[in-house]
Amino acid sequence: MSTLSDFKVVVAGSEHVVFKEQIVNEMAESAKVRGTGIAKRSPDYVAQKMREGKAVIAVHNDGTWAGFCYIETWSHEQFVANSGLIVNPVFRKSGLAKAIKKKIFELSRQKYPNAKIFGLTTGLAVMKINSELGYEPVTYSELTTDNDFWKGCQNCVNYDILSMKERKNCLCTAMLYDPAEKEIKKIETPAETFKKRSKLYERFIRLKNFILLKKELITKNE
Repeated sequence: MSTLSDFKVVVAGSEHVVFKEQIVNEMAESAKVRGTGIAKRSPDYVAQKMREGKAVIAVHNDGTWAGFCYIETWSHEQFVANSGLIVNPVFRKSGLAKAIKKKIFELSRQKYPNAKIFGLTTGLAVMKINSELGYEPVTYSELTTDNDFWKGCQNCVNYDILSMKERKNCLCTAMLYDPAEKEIKKIETPAETFKKRSKLYERFIRLKNFILLKKELITKNE
């Protein structure tokens, strides 16, 4: 079985366009197996993402294509989705999916540092990877309202459920990485957290002393 050291996981470029047909075909086959649909992409679309430096590809040391994922932007680049994650069936269970997700996440943060990165998934493995990267489960209302994104769900067998729920929820779990929210949490240093807790402790002590003093006065007056 192959290990991660047998692969190169890199930002895709023009030299990887030769894999476009294989990638698109595997995406379609994978969707059939899962019984869910994905936004259909043409080989030319995948090639364009590669040339723009908006995709990550994994290639085995022997030159075999191993995995792929690309970036899409929505709502005037306010939202970013890491789409089309696929691993060659020959190389599954080698940790490649996690490595590709991590690389495409880093690329997304580099290219769109202020954008919210989101995804919809039913896969527990993907949810776990997303959580490790800092994504959090959210309601659909926190995702992009861009109609072009939601049109991509039309090929899914659960699209009727999504439509019936007026895009408020479905069987997929929505996950979001909000850089602004992460920055707020990052700003609060351990010292500040300690200071906050210290102030709460001081208030507690003052309240405790006040109660004890009140009891003492009551006792004296009795």
